[in-house]
Amino acid sequence: MLTALAALEEAYARRGVPPAASKDRSDGPIDGRSDRWIDGRSGARALVVGYVGADMPVELLTAAGVRVFRLTGDPESDFALGDRYLGRGVDPVARSVLARLLAGSFGDLDRIVISHDCEASLRLFYALRELGRVEPGTALPEVYLVDILHLPHRTTARYNRRRIGEFAARLEAWTGRPLDLAGAVAAHDERRRLLAAAAELRRAVPARLTGRQFLAVANAPLPVDEHIVLLERLLAEAGRLDEHAGRRVFLSGSDHDTPHVYEAIEREGHVIVGEDHSFGDLSVTGPVGAGGLGTGGLGTGGLGTGGLGALAEHYHYSGPTAHRATAGERAAYAAAAVRRCRAELFVSYCRAGDEAPAWDFPAQRAALDIPAVLLERQEYGRADLTALRKEHPCPM
Repeated sequence: MLTALAALEEAYARRGVPPAASKDRSDGPIDGRSDRWIDGRSGARALVVGYVGADMPVELLTAAGVRVFRLTGDPESDFALGDRYLGRGVDPVARSVLARLLAGSFGDLDRIVISHDCEASLRLFYALRELGRVEPGTALPEVYLVDILHLPHRTTARYNRRRIGEFAARLEAWTGRPLDLAGAVAAHDERRRLLAAAAELRRAVPARLTGRQFLAVANAPLPVDEHIVLLERLLAEAGRLDEHAGRRVFLSGSDHDTPHVYEAIEREGHVIVGEDHSFGDLSVTGPVGAGGLGTGGLGTGGLGTGGLGALAEHYHYSGPTAHRATAGERAAYAAAAVRRCRAELFVSYCRAGDEAPAWDFPAQRAALDIPAVLLERQEYGRADLTALRKEHPCPM
């Protein structure tokens, strides 16, 4: 019988490809039908949508009934094509995603949706749009930008509500069906609640999940309803999870769309108990509407402006990433998160081509009462841990 953790890790191993109808080996299929991705109302095949970006309003994609997954890079594959069109100065994650798209590694996509979470994502959008225009032989699908901004102004909030409304209308045009927004928001809020409970397992002393395991728990590419089922099982099985000793690390800096760096750090005898990127703790946010707008406009499947407004606010204030928060905000978040995780060492990992996180390190270090190490200009998917070993050796 597969444990929930094993099932989540097995699903995570398939990240970056369209989620198939999954089967739980112990209980039979969660949904093993061959028509898993047939629209029950229209009888048509559901659209397959790949997305890029930390602040993508995934509730709208779920509400549209599309088959959706997050596009990720692969540090072990050749991304020369990405270098050709984006240049080597762009974050290698975006270059790898572009190369994989051009190579057909993501299978048959009907649409690509990109959010403006950072400059590299925006550059990827422009490259894809131009490639579709001037090189139609690439056979790339239609690409759409969800331009969510993060300035603390009312004008920004109004701008974001309009962009969210336009995206909802575009999804309805693509699918030819109204969106079930209320149901989708409820499902994603429940997943966030369960992920928050799973995050507490990693913060326990000793930790009941490693950082690598939490990446799998949070990022298993499953439909939200199937993810909820496995998260519920994981929490029910928490008492049988292994305990993980080792120096407790809080990992700051660049996003990690693959487990390579986590595995390298944890092989040294550390346990990553928290982080501040969108594939980790920053994906565990509060429910939609918690910021004050409420969900009164969600209704029972309608698309009232109140519901879209709550969704726009949620992604307007969706976490202090290095690309949209000030150094002071990042430092305050780091100090509070380190205390919550009971971390013993702060590591800022900054990938070459993603320089913004390194700018925050002096303020973060000043706000902390634990040792801090900067790993700068790291290759994508790799970690030169010389500084970590020299300054803070950790016996295996």
